[in-house]
Amino acid sequence: MSEIRKFGLPPSAEDLVDMAEHALAAIPARLAAHVKGIGIVVEDMPDDETLEEMDLESPWDLTGLYRGRPMTQRGVGDIVTEPDMIFLFREPILLEWVESGVDLYHLVRNVLIHEIAHHFGFSDADIEALEKEMDS
Repeated sequence: MSEIRKFGLPPSAEDLVDMAEHALAAIPARLAAHVKGIGIVVEDMPDDETLEEMDLESPWDLTGLYRGRPMTQRGVGDIVTEPDMIFLFREPILLEWVESGVDLYHLVRNVLIHEIAHHFGFSDADIEALEKEMDS
Protein backbone atom coordinates (compact mmCIF):
# COMPACT_ATOMS: atom_id res chain seq x y z
CA MET A 1 0.00 0.00 0.00
CA SER A 2 1.39 3.41 -0.93
CA GLU A 3 1.97 6.08 1.65
CA ILE A 4 -0.68 8.79 1.84
CA ARG A 5 0.69 12.32 1.93
CA LYS A 6 -0.84 14.60 4.52
CA PHE A 7 -1.26 18.25 3.68
CA GLY A 8 -1.42 20.98 6.26
CA LEU A 9 -3.90 23.79 6.25
CA PRO A 10 -3.10 26.91 4.22
CA PRO A 11 -1.76 29.83 6.25
CA SER A 12 -4.54 31.65 8.08
CA ALA A 13 -5.32 35.36 8.15
CA GLU A 14 -3.63 35.47 11.57
CA ASP A 15 -0.50 33.87 10.08
CA LEU A 16 -0.37 36.61 7.42
CA VAL A 17 -0.91 39.33 10.04
CA ASP A 18 2.01 37.91 12.04
CA MET A 19 4.24 37.94 8.94
CA ALA A 20 3.16 41.49 8.05
CA GLU A 21 3.80 42.76 11.59
CA HIS A 22 7.23 41.11 11.57
CA ALA A 23 7.97 42.75 8.19
CA LEU A 24 6.70 46.11 9.44
CA ALA A 25 9.02 45.89 12.45
CA ALA A 26 11.96 45.33 10.06
CA ILE A 27 11.46 48.35 7.81
CA PRO A 28 14.28 50.91 7.76
CA ALA A 29 14.30 53.29 10.73
CA ARG A 30 13.92 56.36 8.51
CA LEU A 31 10.43 55.09 7.54
CA ALA A 32 9.40 53.33 10.73
CA ALA A 33 8.61 56.53 12.61
CA HIS A 34 6.19 57.57 9.87
CA VAL A 35 4.13 54.38 9.81
CA LYS A 36 3.36 54.10 13.51
CA GLY A 37 -0.30 53.47 14.02
CA ILE A 38 -0.91 52.18 10.51
CA GLY A 39 -3.44 49.35 10.64
CA ILE A 40 -2.95 46.00 8.95
CA VAL A 41 -6.05 44.04 8.02
CA VAL A 42 -6.11 40.68 6.28
CA GLU A 43 -9.24 39.79 4.35
CA ASP A 44 -9.73 36.69 2.24
CA MET A 45 -10.67 38.57 -0.94
CA PRO A 46 -11.27 42.17 -2.02
CA ASP A 47 -14.95 43.11 -2.06
CA ASP A 48 -16.93 44.06 -5.16
CA GLU A 49 -16.85 47.77 -4.28
CA THR A 50 -13.04 47.73 -4.13
CA LEU A 51 -12.81 45.86 -7.44
CA GLU A 52 -15.10 48.40 -9.08
CA GLU A 53 -13.17 51.32 -7.57
CA MET A 54 -9.87 49.86 -8.82
CA ASP A 55 -11.41 48.96 -12.20
CA LEU A 56 -10.41 45.31 -11.82
CA GLU A 57 -12.36 42.44 -13.29
CA SER A 58 -10.83 39.69 -11.20
CA PRO A 59 -10.37 39.68 -7.41
CA TRP A 60 -7.26 37.50 -7.94
CA ASP A 61 -5.40 40.52 -9.39
CA LEU A 62 -5.27 42.40 -6.07
CA THR A 63 -2.97 41.21 -3.27
CA GLY A 64 -2.92 44.40 -1.22
CA LEU A 65 -4.40 47.86 -0.92
CA TYR A 66 -3.48 51.04 0.94
CA ARG A 67 -6.43 53.07 2.19
CA GLY A 68 -5.71 56.48 3.57
CA ARG A 69 -4.33 59.81 2.56
CA PRO A 70 -0.78 59.61 1.24
CA MET A 71 1.71 61.80 3.06
CA THR A 72 2.39 63.65 -0.20
CA GLN A 73 -1.22 64.89 -0.13
CA ARG A 74 -1.34 66.01 3.50
CA GLY A 75 -0.95 69.49 4.87
CA VAL A 76 0.39 70.48 8.29
CA GLY A 77 -3.04 71.47 9.57
CA ASP A 78 -4.93 68.49 8.16
CA ILE A 79 -7.09 66.60 10.60
CA VAL A 80 -6.97 62.83 10.12
CA THR A 81 -10.50 61.45 10.37
CA GLU A 82 -9.74 57.79 9.65
CA PRO A 83 -6.58 55.79 10.30
CA ASP A 84 -4.37 54.69 7.44
CA MET A 85 -4.94 51.01 6.70
CA ILE A 86 -3.17 48.39 4.67
CA PHE A 87 -5.32 45.55 3.46
CA LEU A 88 -3.71 42.25 2.52
CA PHE A 89 -5.88 39.86 0.54
CA ARG A 90 -5.11 36.35 1.73
CA GLU A 91 -6.38 34.18 -1.13
CA PRO A 92 -4.72 36.17 -3.96
CA ILE A 93 -1.48 36.21 -1.93
CA LEU A 94 -1.66 32.44 -1.42
CA LEU A 95 -2.36 31.90 -5.12
CA GLU A 96 0.68 34.02 -6.07
CA TRP A 97 2.72 32.09 -3.49
CA VAL A 98 1.74 28.75 -5.03
CA GLU A 99 2.22 29.94 -8.62
CA SER A 100 5.51 31.78 -8.07
CA GLY A 101 7.24 29.57 -5.53
CA VAL A 102 8.44 32.72 -3.73
CA ASP A 103 8.91 32.41 0.04
CA LEU A 104 5.58 33.39 1.63
CA TYR A 105 7.12 35.76 4.19
CA HIS A 106 8.97 37.64 1.43
CA LEU A 107 5.81 37.81 -0.66
CA VAL A 108 3.77 39.22 2.25
CA ARG A 109 6.62 41.61 3.06
CA ASN A 110 6.80 42.84 -0.54
CA VAL A 111 3.04 43.42 -0.72
CA LEU A 112 3.22 45.29 2.59
CA ILE A 113 6.20 47.40 1.46
CA HIS A 114 4.44 48.19 -1.82
CA GLU A 115 1.39 49.43 0.08
CA ILE A 116 3.48 51.44 2.57
CA ALA A 117 5.20 53.02 -0.42
CA HIS A 118 1.81 54.31 -1.56
CA HIS A 119 1.56 56.03 1.84
CA PHE A 120 4.77 57.91 1.00
CA GLY A 121 4.01 58.44 -2.70
CA PHE A 122 7.06 56.38 -3.78
CA SER A 123 7.78 55.56 -7.41
CA ASP A 124 8.18 51.95 -8.60
CA ALA A 125 11.97 52.47 -8.65
CA ASP A 126 11.86 53.70 -5.03
CA ILE A 127 9.85 50.62 -4.03
CA GLU A 128 12.31 48.28 -5.75
CA ALA A 129 15.24 49.98 -4.00
CA LEU A 130 13.51 49.68 -0.62
CA GLU A 131 12.83 45.97 -1.16
CA LYS A 132 16.49 45.41 -2.10
CA GLU A 133 17.62 47.35 0.98
CA MET A 134 15.49 45.10 3.19
CA ASP A 135 16.94 41.98 1.54
CA SER A 136 20.49 42.96 2.47
